[in-house]
Amino acid sequence: MVGQTAMPARPLEPALYIVSTPIGNLGDITLRALETLAAADILACEDTRVTRVLLERYGIRRRAFAYHEHNESEATPRLVEAIASGKSVALVSDAGTPLISDPGYRLVGAMAEAGLRVVPIPGASAVLSALAVSGLATDSFFFAGFLSPKDGGKRSRLNEVKAVPGTLIFYESPRRLAVSLAAMADELGADRDATVSRELTKTFEEVRRGTLAELAAHYADADTPKGEIVICVAPPSAPDTPEEADVDALLLSLAEEMSTAKAAGEAAKQTGLAKGDLYKRLLALKDAQA
Repeated sequence: MVGQTAMPARPLEPALYIVSTPIGNLGDITLRALETLAAADILACEDTRVTRVLLERYGIRRRAFAYHEHNESEATPRLVEAIASGKSVALVSDAGTPLISDPGYRLVGAMAEAGLRVVPIPGASAVLSALAVSGLATDSFFFAGFLSPKDGGKRSRLNEVKAVPGTLIFYESPRRLAVSLAAMADELGADRDATVSRELTKTFEEVRRGTLAELAAHYADADTPKGEIVICVAPPSAPDTPEEADVDALLLSLAEEMSTAKAAGEAAKQTGLAKGDLYKRLLALKDAQA
């Protein structure tokens, strides 16, 4: 049912259908997704109670099959067998696009290995929604998921991704938000622009912008926020290119204390320039002095 209009669902071909569902506002679902949920022989969902709310909103009377991280290894072969025997399976998560920080990739992998069809039914995504409203670069981005709740693991991961030449996107829980923002300010750079998006598409939707230091300070003093949270962090600034004369002076100074190769390597560390180019430059400088 859409409004007061009843729509018949057409039969589906045997396949696994990856169905995106709303991340908050139940109106954010496509007609194709509704038809797929109504027509599939088997509806596999992360939490049957959550999915039931969506089904009731649109008058879809189906029994849902629980598929989550705790029964994934047991349920996967059963679903693959069902599809191989000619049935259709629709997979949904609690919200958004399945498999994005949610169970399901093992099932898709098993389907691919069995040579069976997997069909995307696109729709809402918290990652893309937060990126779109962030005002940060969208030509290149890296989704890093949830950070470790342990400080060491958190900081190690941040150091792994700090140089990625694109916008970084993280999920975070409300109770860890302030601590994670403080770690990001320390490891990624306090002056990097960022956004904290909360409760996207819901009544109390909020997008807060600032540097990582400013956001960390705000949430350190604020009450623990509520709802789902997505953090977007701007790409790192391009390093300043040193003046050619300064590079030449550095190379000649280092060459007085070490070999040409080592001098080029040390200069590369200090300037961020390519070691091979610096090595050739130092050779040319030595030839000019001869």
